[in-house]
Amino acid sequence: MIPIVHLAFSVRLRLPLKPEKSMSPVVIAIIVVIALVAAALIIIGQRRTAQLHQKFGPEYDQTVKSLNDRGKAEAELLRRSDRVEQFKIRPLSPADRTRFQDNWQSDQARFVDDPRGAVKEADRLVADLMQVRGYPVGNFEQRAADVSVDHPNVVNSYRSAHDIAERDSRGEANTEDLRNAMVHYRTLFQDLLISDSPDAPPTAPR
Repeated sequence: MIPIVHLAFSVRLRLPLKPEKSMSPVVIAIIVVIALVAAALIIIGQRRTAQLHQKFGPEYDQTVKSLNDRGKAEAELLRRSDRVEQFKIRPLSPADRTRFQDNWQSDQARFVDDPRGAVKEADRLVADLMQVRGYPVGNFEQRAADVSVDHPNVVNSYRSAHDIAERDSRGEANTEDLRNAMVHYRTLFQDLLISDSPDAPPTAPR
């Protein structure tokens, strides 16, 4: 009599083994396509990041820090670029350039006797200069965002000057603060004044 255990083992040995199913060519092709698309998206993202960082410089890092999200920051910078691309930014005429230079010199001289008034006038001169160059009139945050596209290295000076002006409106700024505000305003003012002028170095294309 064959033991039951041996019989069961013998029957199991005679059962045919199921062959392993291999993936069909269609499935393999789909996997390859997905992998290629993923790799392409990574490369495109890296290239976009490099281009935006090169274009915006410190403004790129500032935006990433402000939004605390690289993807949102890059989307914001692209939105700014697209918006400014619709503007008709133009160089100053020689007459306008001379007029703005003279007005700035007069405002700097005014600072000695009236620092608060000089800072307010500096803010107005910068806004007027932006408008003549082709930037639309808007609130401060929008103006700063717009000007950051073509003047990313100096837009933080504009923000610093505006912050001091706001503090002064609340009576929280001293004369040295106001002096710093004038320096910050002048940084953007000069950049707007000479940008695209015949004797200025060429700017990066938008």
